[in-house]
Amino acid sequence: MSKKEIKRYSLEFGKKEKVLNYACQTYQLSRPNKVGAVMALIRECQPQTIEQWEKWYFDNASTTGKQPFKITKESLFELGERLYTKITEVVIPEWKEAFSKLTKEDCVNYIYNLTINRTFDGYLREKSVVNDGLAKRFPDIRFEESPSELDHAGDIDYLGYVSDDIAFGIQIKPVTSKANFGNYSASERMKDSFEAFKNEFGGNVFIVYSLDGEIANENIFEVIELEIQHLINKK
Repeated sequence: MSKKEIKRYSLEFGKKEKVLNYACQTYQLSRPNKVGAVMALIRECQPQTIEQWEKWYFDNASTTGKQPFKITKESLFELGERLYTKITEVVIPEWKEAFSKLTKEDCVNYIYNLTINRTFDGYLREKSVVNDGLAKRFPDIRFEESPSELDHAGDIDYLGYVSDDIAFGIQIKPVTSKANFGNYSASERMKDSFEAFKNEFGGNVFIVYSLDGEIANENIFEVIELEIQHLINKK
């Protein structure tokens, strides 16, 4: 049986794609608070054609956040103009400076540091967050590292078992002292992974932010406590 060919509507940007993607992600120009929860919107729409989707999007889409506003073609164009400004006025000058100073030693040290040093730092952070933070706050929960064979292992670092087969998930993200973790939002792929985890284990996945091994978003304790009680009542 021949493989069904799916028509693609996406534009191709060639080598410019990497620059556009980097700047768009860095300056958070495609987040739900800018363009809406697009995957949730298109699933709600269930369009048969791209024209149906385009019309439905502009009829129904709005940004998320404390002060949502209706998305229009003009607002998307404005985001594109902001992207251009960021690339030409910030990204290109920064990269030119980095390229002019880059050495072979930098590349060798970067790969070694990424593989050895940062991996070990991340391992210590995870252990501290779980053993010194979560496990002490929730002594009746059994925390286990996500097994490599788990379908969602890339997005879930630890499982918190309420019983033998019911658990919630934990994803640990490092933040620097200057980072604002309130701006972070999970990607659509990650949201799908979290939903698949919930279907399998019953519990939600929570993002815990680590700052030097300490839990930065301490309000997560209260949220996890509510989830534990909910899962206990389901048993």
